[in-house]
Amino acid sequence: MIRTQRLAAGVCALLAALAAGIAFPAGAVADETTASAPKVDLVLDVSGSMRAKDIDGGTRMAAAKQAFNEVLDATPENVLLGIRTLGANYPGDDRKAGCKDTAQLYPVGPLDRTEAKTAVATLSPTGWTPIGPALLKAADDLDGGTGSKRIVLISDGEDTCAPLDPCEVAREIAAKGIGLTIDTLGLVPNVKMRQQLSCIAEATGGTYTSVEHTDELTDRVNQLVDRAADPVVTPVATQGADSCAKAPTLKSGLYTDREEFGQERWYRVDVDPGQELRASVSVSADRDMNPDYGVLLRAVTVHGREIVRGEAAGIGRTDVISTGLRYPKAESDEDEAPAETVCLQVTNSFSAASGVKTTPGMPLELTVDVVDGPSQASDVASFGLGRGWWLLGALVLTGFLAGLLWGWLSRWRVSIWRTN
Repeated sequence: MIRTQRLAAGVCALLAALAAGIAFPAGAVADETTASAPKVDLVLDVSGSMRAKDIDGGTRMAAAKQAFNEVLDATPENVLLGIRTLGANYPGDDRKAGCKDTAQLYPVGPLDRTEAKTAVATLSPTGWTPIGPALLKAADDLDGGTGSKRIVLISDGEDTCAPLDPCEVAREIAAKGIGLTIDTLGLVPNVKMRQQLSCIAEATGGTYTSVEHTDELTDRVNQLVDRAADPVVTPVATQGADSCAKAPTLKSGLYTDREEFGQERWYRVDVDPGQELRASVSVSADRDMNPDYGVLLRAVTVHGREIVRGEAAGIGRTDVISTGLRYPKAESDEDEAPAETVCLQVTNSFSAASGVKTTPGMPLELTVDVVDGPSQASDVASFGLGRGWWLLGALVLTGFLAGLLWGWLSRWRVSIWRTN
């Protein structure tokens, strides 16, 4: 009887397990993970101008292929990556046909590095530069899922398929509210191309970068792919004032603003006794700049006394310059002591190159973090020596006792020698 009951129980357990397997197949978990995975579509210009030999002595196409191979090797496992081309297939003069020349070289999905590299190796500079149509198709490539979506566009020239303005296309994509970011990289220092690629990036909250070397291209694309894999933090738009008295009061968070050349922007932060203010600022040099520039971040009291500052300087073309500061507010003996208002001043010494527009201002990103500061009683001890004061005291005492003992032994040995 007992054996029969055990056999029946075992059969029931097996049936339950099979039912669970049917109701919740193993692929369901994987599908859910894929649905939330970040997606990246690399969009590469393969137009005829990519034959030019001006990047490290080789062609622009060769530089792009080398960069792509290194990026594919470094792509995080959780990123769904695809590759789309523009101008890769139609070599003729028919503008209508040339402006439809965009194709998905490798579909957005789990990355097979060997297969993707093989596909990239087949590319040869061919035709037109249909940036607008390629962006529309790339947005479709990234459709679906709840993870972050990013297009990385690499081009060496302007779109040749007007009146379909790629900047308007980017604004159209942004207006859909699907959380898609477009970052652009320009391979030649061309003013019109830079203006167009900057406009595309700005429309979706992305970045524009000018690159002239293969290693710069590799590093930048790697950064953007890695950024897609990071948790998404949406900056809050704010508007700094021209004085502390008029400045907005900020809480802990990430903020964006714009700052004109040589302008200063003010923000306010309330810091309670025992808390520490940590702030950093990055200003994006999104256009040609004159050399010798810098960014200054100051923490100032409401009465104008400087508390602490952070500054950074540069002497050549760069995309972002950053600096930061920390200010620990001392604890108070008073109960319910009021918070201190700290004024943050951001100043830059950028100047525009000849013929470069100075408006709108440069993108500015400000991070504010107000945290509990270190306990003065435990972290800052006597004589400003921190937690190591006791060790120094022990060493001094040990040295003193050792000196006394050595002196006593020396005198004892001398007295014995005299006696003998």
